[in-house]
Amino acid sequence: MENCTHDCSTCSADCASRVEVPVEETCTHDCSTCSANCGSRQEPESLLFPPHELSSVKKVIGIVSGKGGVGKSLVTSMMAIAMSRKGNRVGILDADITGPSIPKIFGVKGGVGGSEYGMYPAKSKTGINMMSVNLLLENETDPVAWRGPLIAGVVQQFWSDTVWMDIDYMFVDMPPGTGDVPLTVFQSLPLDGIIIVTSPQELVSMIVEKAVNMAGLMNVPIIGLVENMSYLECPDCGKHIDVFGKSRAAEVAARYGIKLLSKIPVNPAIAMACDKGDLEGIDLPWVEGAAEALEELK
Repeated sequence: MENCTHDCSTCSADCASRVEVPVEETCTHDCSTCSANCGSRQEPESLLFPPHELSSVKKVIGIVSGKGGVGKSLVTSMMAIAMSRKGNRVGILDADITGPSIPKIFGVKGGVGGSEYGMYPAKSKTGINMMSVNLLLENETDPVAWRGPLIAGVVQQFWSDTVWMDIDYMFVDMPPGTGDVPLTVFQSLPLDGIIIVTSPQELVSMIVEKAVNMAGLMNVPIIGLVENMSYLECPDCGKHIDVFGKSRAAEVAARYGIKLLSKIPVNPAIAMACDKGDLEGIDLPWVEGAAEALEELK
């Protein structure tokens, strides 16, 4: 043929001079970009860690943010309480190893149980299961001065070596950013989705975008956005005061095509309950929208 380049790999013509090149000779060894079913084909190995053999966890929800100080642990605790009140069996895996606060919020102290089968999570007053490094330290104020790989390993142990038994919703309280631990959680745990926590400051757009991009990179669904410290309600007239600036949560959620699930106010009752370790003792109407979104997960 006059136009023949003699490169049969790029030509579909069925001519007399066609020569088939063995797949092995043109193999790039990148099976993710190739559909050939050759003898050397290798499927990518899953990085997911299995739960403990005595555990059954139906839904795993990550609570994330692009920065610290926005209230991930508070939102994690509120969501756990809300789902527990709906009759679900709930667990919290405190993956914020260097800044654990879940046991304090629930007033849980002391160590965790264990047997030849593994570790057993501690329980709150209402039966919420939890595992946190603060439950393993001699003193809850002892610093955890560990490097990234060791911290990531502890998170995996909390998932695989803990006898969670039957859990309907497991909430993972993650540290901020996109470092070792968030990456470990995204890759090692079978996340059904994440909830992004933010605050009203101008920085909110960048924070949300970091979390959205991380979820997209790891192919994890985004359940929605929760804005913490959204407003202060005047105790006399009920007016909402924008202490940290006007809320832009709805605008930002729309920009990234995600749902605005809840707006949590600056409320002295919430702070007092957390300080006393009695968050389970107060009403939490602000996260009802987020709880309904979780119930809609398939």
